[in-house]
Amino acid sequence: MRDPKSILVTGASSGIGEAMAIDYAAPGVFLALTGRDAARTEAVATACRAKGADVLAETVAAEDDAAMPAFVARAHARRPLDLAIANAGISAGSGGKGESAAQARRIFDVNVQGVVNTVAPAIELLLAKPRAGAEPRGQIAIVASLAGYRGFPGAPAYCASKAAIKVWGEGLRGELWAHGIEVSVVCPGYVRTRMTEGNTFPMPLIMDADRATRIIRRGLARNKARIAFPWRLAFLVNLIASLPPAWTDPLFRKLPKKRAAAM
Repeated sequence: MRDPKSILVTGASSGIGEAMAIDYAAPGVFLALTGRDAARTEAVATACRAKGADVLAETVAAEDDAAMPAFVARAHARRPLDLAIANAGISAGSGGKGESAAQARRIFDVNVQGVVNTVAPAIELLLAKPRAGAEPRGQIAIVASLAGYRGFPGAPAYCASKAAIKVWGEGLRGELWAHGIEVSVVCPGYVRTRMTEGNTFPMPLIMDADRATRIIRRGLARNKARIAFPWRLAFLVNLIASLPPAWTDPLFRKLPKKRAAAM
């Protein structure tokens, strides 16, 4: 969507979500922001208001089946949404010792159920939104990851969660195009955020969140189906995913492992 004026962003308290919110902030723009950390979310809201945006900011857990859809409805009631960015997510790895069931469930709750809790009510509201001619009713952006192209031993649940929402978004795009709803799947590589700052292994072609935001925003304006970047890393990961596991498994077993999280 070229010029959205009413935008919802989950996970807006840091990283890509924060950068997206601040980048879209401008006079005449309404932003509905959620984050887990109340102080950081309010700080982002303050920065957006300073740029002239009207902001609704709340501390909402995306995986909360009641609270997240209710927030989407409140935002849409205040100003009908043009763009919903389902960005909230968490990351953790195996630490080289296997991944606990508790950690896997937690990652799936936030990264999969949290996206469903954001996107499903947004779609329902957009379907009921009047359409002006050939203009789209609105747009959904699902923030997945290049990690969703293939399961990596260092972070199995994270990779699986991102694969799930990537494929779901791709399916939704075909399902909703005739109804005037655009759907884009965002697949970043390494971006400097709170999520990556604890990584102790090399992160090739890592970029700042501001640069990632510019790439995402251009892709959304063009209604790209998949916004995958940086392109060299996206090409490499896509190639690796196409190779037989018998060829790639020996290499992956030697890669550094992401740290496990305290659950």
